[in-house]
Amino acid sequence: MIVHGGAVGSICGVTAARDELRRLVDVLPEEQVPAALADMRRLAERGGASAWPPPWFGAVISGRLDTSVRVDELLADGFGG
Repeated sequence: MIVHGGAVGSICGVTAARDELRRLVDVLPEEQVPAALADMRRLAERGGASAWPPPWFGAVISGRLDTSVRVDELLADGFGG
């Protein structure tokens, strides 16, 4: 934790809640770390950072391979409408 100009905070825009979470992890007894780690992994999978690409990435196949070359034409047509 950094004390700067009388204010207590963290660098790089870290929220107070995230800063508190880090502090709590540091004081957690070692025998409780595996359970806490499992909980954090579960939470991160549900709403946190996920692997790239997401499962739906590339799910639409247009049958054309020149879409990026034809972008101006496609936009003029109203997205194929």
